[in-house]
Amino acid sequence: MLSRTLFDDEHEQFRSSARAFVEAEIVPHADRWEAAGVVDLEMFRKAGDLGFLGIEVDEAYGGGGVADWRFNVVLNEEIQRAGVMASGMCIALHNDICLPYFIDMANDEQKARWLPGVCSGESMTAIAMTEPGTGSDLASIATTAVRDGDSYIVNGAKTFITNGINSSLVIVAVKTNPGERHRGMSLLVVEDGMEGFSRGRNLDKVGMHAQDTAELFFSDVRVPVENLLGHEGEGFFGLVRNLPRERLSLSISALHHAKAAFDWTVDYVKERTAFGQPIGAFQNTKFELAEMRTELDIAQVFLDRQTVAYMAGELTPEDAAEAKWWTTELECRVMDRCLQLHGGYGYMEEYPIARAWRDARVQKIYGGTNEIMKEIIGRQIIS
Repeated sequence: MLSRTLFDDEHEQFRSSARAFVEAEIVPHADRWEAAGVVDLEMFRKAGDLGFLGIEVDEAYGGGGVADWRFNVVLNEEIQRAGVMASGMCIALHNDICLPYFIDMANDEQKARWLPGVCSGESMTAIAMTEPGTGSDLASIATTAVRDGDSYIVNGAKTFITNGINSSLVIVAVKTNPGERHRGMSLLVVEDGMEGFSRGRNLDKVGMHAQDTAELFFSDVRVPVENLLGHEGEGFFGLVRNLPRERLSLSISALHHAKAAFDWTVDYVKERTAFGQPIGAFQNTKFELAEMRTELDIAQVFLDRQTVAYMAGELTPEDAAEAKWWTTELECRVMDRCLQLHGGYGYMEEYPIARAWRDARVQKIYGGTNEIMKEIIGRQIIS
């Protein structure tokens, strides 16, 4: 693999700590969480205690006070390296996807109210955009929030919500003005225990079993106006601002998930024999590995460049869309080729490649389907 210049000694020291945390607090429990369909909140709170949550949040609110995305990248890479994508996704979603809304859109009172719990792990976050009848077309959501004095009355339903079971703070995309598409959308923080807010079943998915994914229902939920993020009508634009970061995070997960599978496969083909020799000695195996490693190296250079662009405030929606569709397609190709090189054993649950293969498939769907990513890129080309 190519050497990288993205990180300095401080990042590598953090990597050692992150690796130790993942190996001690996630890996030993991953099989149990796969069976249960949800991780233990104790692990999440331990992540907060050790400083792995809210790295970018000001120290006054209990965060790390380090506005350096590379620490998030390191933590994401270490979760994927260990092969525990589903068990660690709650952390990546919390840090990489939900946190920016609390940092960028919350006022001082809201930050003081929510951020300490977000950083300590007492409050796991989720973001609820997708609805039973609305996926990538965010402007068409039907969940409504009608102003009634000092509250909004929220009605509707969301589905496929990551952290949907364990979360205590849910950023909910609502229509405050149903007559408008983009300018009619707002973001409200719905808190666990609010009357009329309920969670449906923990959805039975093809993969990502340890990651709770739920339906959420809102029946005349009275949400205080003080829980509005930003201003009324700004929700869609807040989502659009943060989606490039979300897609970069998903791309990093995809690449390092694929890298982990590649490394397992290299070890396997060195040990497994057929016709009196390791299967790694066959020309076809060498060619397969050579092609995969080349593509993984290319993707790493691309994502490191995008990380630098993001930190400089220069990551465009089109560039993030390129990364998301290309790396997730690469991830699925690598998983399929690695499983094939494992032969029949690759289809057995006892081998990590089997879990990785099925966990990878959703990456081409969530965060905006890859077809929508290409549409975003195409619009910029043909404008």
